[in-house]
Amino acid sequence: MKRTIFLLLIMLFSGYLFAQNSTLKVGENAPEIALPKVDGTAFSLSSLKGRIVLIDFWATWCAPCVKEQPELKALYEKYANSVKNGKFEILGVSLDKSKENWQKTIERFKIDWLQVSDLKFWKSPVAKDYGIEGLPFNVLIDEQGKIIAINLHGKELEELVHKYLNVEK
Repeated sequence: MKRTIFLLLIMLFSGYLFAQNSTLKVGENAPEIALPKVDGTAFSLSSLKGRIVLIDFWATWCAPCVKEQPELKALYEKYANSVKNGKFEILGVSLDKSKENWQKTIERFKIDWLQVSDLKFWKSPVAKDYGIEGLPFNVLIDEQGKIIAINLHGKELEELVHKYLNVEK
């Protein structure tokens, strides 16, 4: 009986820890992200103001996240001109603990877009600010930093990026 109660408490507590943040809404400002890049230099999301930004929350220990990286690479390459013109960017926010694993995965997939992490796993304040309950998770923001979409993937994400960039197919 005690074991059952203990397991129920653990399940309830873990659900509380990873509950979706109901305050993250389309049309509102995206919370600031101020984390170090892979090389240790400081980075802030607000420095990308004026661009459509896909914030991709991921981790090397997350199989679906790793599987999604080639799709993100294809999206990044498809809109390379928009990246060069300062209209579009992807920001990878890793919820890893190991800098070595994070760096190796970036190198393995030849990830060219910005990558940041405080290497605090689920304890990262950014995970709390964005109410992340699972990975992969993403947020698309407009040029003013307002949330356009939450957790879109695949074709649906690509179509929305295309719409906001107003580019020819």
